[in-house]
Amino acid sequence: MNQHRSEKQLMPAERVMVQSDFDGTLTVGDISFDILDEFTGRVWHKEFDDYMQGNITVNRFNTRAFSRVKASRAELELFVRKNTVIRPGLDELISACKNKDYRFFIVSNGMAFYIEIVLELAGLKNVEFVAGLAEFSNRGMKTWYPGPDGRAMEDGFKEAWTEHFLSQGYRVIYIGNGTSDFAPARRCSHIFAIDNLRSECQKAGINYTSFNDLGDVANAIAAIKENQV
Repeated sequence: MNQHRSEKQLMPAERVMVQSDFDGTLTVGDISFDILDEFTGRVWHKEFDDYMQGNITVNRFNTRAFSRVKASRAELELFVRKNTVIRPGLDELISACKNKDYRFFIVSNGMAFYIEIVLELAGLKNVEFVAGLAEFSNRGMKTWYPGPDGRAMEDGFKEAWTEHFLSQGYRVIYIGNGTSDFAPARRCSHIFAIDNLRSECQKAGINYTSFNDLGDVANAIAAIKENQV
């Protein structure tokens, strides 16, 4: 595991929250993208380019892209069960957080229905998460993102939840991989980063710890002393 600018220490705190992204962070690959490729073709790639260029929000991208998914929930769940690859070390990460009495919470721009399935496949129960909610129809999926107040959000979903945790007095450790993770991650006490989030942190000169699998993160969390984070 590579430490970047390791002089930034995790600060002491009474309560610590470990906020984690899901797709591409706790899994190898992005389940949302796999679903879109399988059930809509490649039309969504143009809209994803629009999102990456900042022309539309990530919420708007997902709403548009998933509206083309006309498969039944049963078909989608079967696809997820057959095609998901969980990043090694997830159970170690959950255990490390429990041993430290750190609250572990997934905040994902993906869909809640498949996160439930993946956590079941991993044999993990009672893991807290919030993600996109969906209605399934042969006319296409309808999706939306619930904010901390329960109302649907158009933008800033992950940031809103991070701010909510901070407002509750938590020190927040962030784990992520994507561009959409950068805005919430930079508000946190420490960042574990891979892929695009790592690149964004490098460009901005923001401290982070790189990882390969989740066992790396688990070991780092287990090694945190009372006067560090």
